[in-house]
Parts: sequence; structure tokens; C-alpha cells
Amino acid sequence: MDSHPTGIVLGSGLGLLAEAVEVHREVAFADAGLPVSTVPGHAGRFVFGTLGGAAVVLMLGRVHLYEGHSPQQVTAGVRWLAAQGVRNLILTNAAGSLNPHFAPGSWMLLADHLNLTAASPLSGGVFTDLSAAYDPRWHAALRAAAAAQGMPLHEGVYAGLRGPQYETPAEIRMLRTLGADAVGMSTVLETIQARALGLRVAAFSCLTNWAAGIAPAALDHHEVLAVGQQSADALLRLLSGSGGLAAPDEL
Repeated sequence: MDSHPTGIVLGSGLGLLAEAVEVHREVAFADAGLPVSTVPGHAGRFVFGTLGGAAVVLMLGRVHLYEGHSPQQVTAGVRWLAAQGVRNLILTNAAGSLNPHFAPGSWMLLADHLNLTAASPLSGGVFTDLSAAYDPRWHAALRAAAAAQGMPLHEGVYAGLRGPQYETPAEIRMLRTLGADAVGMSTVLETIQARALGLRVAAFSCLTNWAAGIAPAALDHHEVLAVGQQSADALLRLLSGSGGLAAPDEL
């Protein structure tokens, strides 16, 4: 195993990506001393292996603030990955789309985020620069790889909220006014923790549904899982293809 594998955190419904990995070993969250998620679609284990010839450690699932966990517990997986030698981290999530040009079923690179959880894993006094939270060189390489494959890939701002309730139409209008293109209940605290540890971060949102008030349909977690599973192939092709997992220092 490469001493510096790429870490990949898989969000709701995206665990199917693990099926493409040549598995070397697995570690359950509980065996690593991490809390285990109670949310469907979050398997709760690490998978060490190779994907497209590159060494990876997949984190299948995550825990959330809305499950009653602290910011430190929510980001324990990121610290564990860093302890395994991960220096480059890909975060994924399922999100609602606020942008009328970003249709459900498509993918969005996170250009930036809004941390609206009222929480931080760095409470206690670790000052961390987030002016480039998501590595611009890595994102440029991912955009180029997506274009070469003909994969539509949006780029926008992700709003991270605490949950577990979905947002009201009024809240979605507020988020759009603030500049958000997608909304979800994860990722931002993981990014903060990763950057504090010196990890490079790239992040993707699988846009699984229109946010509240944009379309008449009610929001449902089963739909989120289903669309995530249907969209996983596109991200798999991107990450396993040429340049998809290139570390920023290799660009």
C-alpha cells in the first residue's frame, strides 16, 4: 500500500463506489474507535485498496451532528484517515440543489462552503486559514478530467446545515440570497478539520433532489439514496479514469 493513499469519504447512497475497489483490507468504525452512524446508506467501515491503479482508503459513511454527535466526533474519521497517511482527501455528499441550472442527478464540485451549523471541530483555539478550503489546482484537474470524459460537472457553493429536518422554502430563499447552490448536512466540518491537519481537499455534491419550494415534490431520504446510487457510476468513472485521483502535488 502506498504510504500516502487518497482518502475518499462516501456520503448517502454512494457506497456502491466501493464495489470497484480492489480491496486489501477493511476496518469497521467500531474497531477503529469511531462512532457508528444510525442513518441508512452509511455502512460504517474503512476500505483499503486500489482504484484505477491508485492507492485509496474509502470511508463508507459518516456520522452527523443531527445524530447527537459532537463536532469532534463528526470529524474523528478525518483524523483517523490522516493517521493512516492520507494527505489528499475527497469528500462526497448528497445535497439538494438550489440552482435552477443544476438538475438532480448531476454532480457539483464545491468551490466554497457556508458553515451554518453553528459548530466547529476546532473549538478550543486552532486558527486555520480557509481562504482556499478546496484545492483549486486539484479542482482544475478534476474539471479537465470530467470534460475529457464528457461528464457534466457543475461548480458552486455548498451550504452545510445541522439538520436533521429538511429546510423550509423560506430558508431555501435565504440560502440562495447568501449565494448557496446546494444544501446538505455534512462535509463542512470535515473540510475544516482536514485543512487544520494540512490535508488537501476536493469535494463533490451529488445533487439528489430540488431543495424545498423549488419543485412541488416532498423531500424524502429514500429518494436521496436512490438518486445517489444511480449517479455513483459517473463519479466512479471520473475518479478511476486518467487524472481523476492525481494528487495536487503531482499536477
